[in-house]
Amino acid sequence: MDDPSRPSFHPLRILAAWGVHLFTAGGLLAGFMALLAVADRDWRTAIGWLLLAQFIDGIDGTFARMVRVWEVLPNFSGKTLDYVIDFATYAIIPAYFFFESDLTTGAGTWIGTFAILLSSALYYGKEGMVADEQYFVGFPVLWNWVVFYLILVFDLAPAWNLILVILFAVLHFVPIKFAYPSRARRFKWLTLGFSALTIIAILVLLWHYPQPALFWRWAAVAGGAYFGIMGILTTWFAGSKS
Repeated sequence: MDDPSRPSFHPLRILAAWGVHLFTAGGLLAGFMALLAVADRDWRTAIGWLLLAQFIDGIDGTFARMVRVWEVLPNFSGKTLDYVIDFATYAIIPAYFFFESDLTTGAGTWIGTFAILLSSALYYGKEGMVADEQYFVGFPVLWNWVVFYLILVFDLAPAWNLILVILFAVLHFVPIKFAYPSRARRFKWLTLGFSALTIIAILVLLWHYPQPALFWRWAAVAGGAYFGIMGILTTWFAGSKS
């Protein structure tokens, strides 16, 4: 029996709400296609699918707010759906990508892959991953971007690739405040600008892959450096005021 206290909605609005959730779930399909590409050792295609998955994740919230899905479908948790897909596309699939991509060798491959998976799982179990919806506390689970940089931007020896992976795994639990670009309040436009620069640089590098594009490599380095430096400065000044 229908609950008389629950408001009724136009069928088109209900359809739109389910459409938003289906759109969000499409990120998992993009992630699965990335898995197939990794299995074929087609790094370029795999990165393209993972970028599509992140694009979906980046705009589905806007659609959800437009439709107000939480009102139309109160018994369905879009946030839980989002978490499941995020963990797949930002942790599990990049871990498999790392494992198959020859970025490290021998035992280092296993150590790096397990470091990605275990640190990501523990990070998701923390309370307060996002502080005041402005910052990620600790390095966020963005292992797709770590793999992008190791393949497209850097050209490092296997030992250095492993060291970087372990470093980022440890940074999950260091209370540095990393900017949340879409929700940033301080230096919002500067942060969005460097976010755009980084994305454009990765897209250009992907287009030219496996040929080098030196200028865009440095542009990607500048984008990554911005978030690292801002994280340190934000954490430092926040601590000095407390």
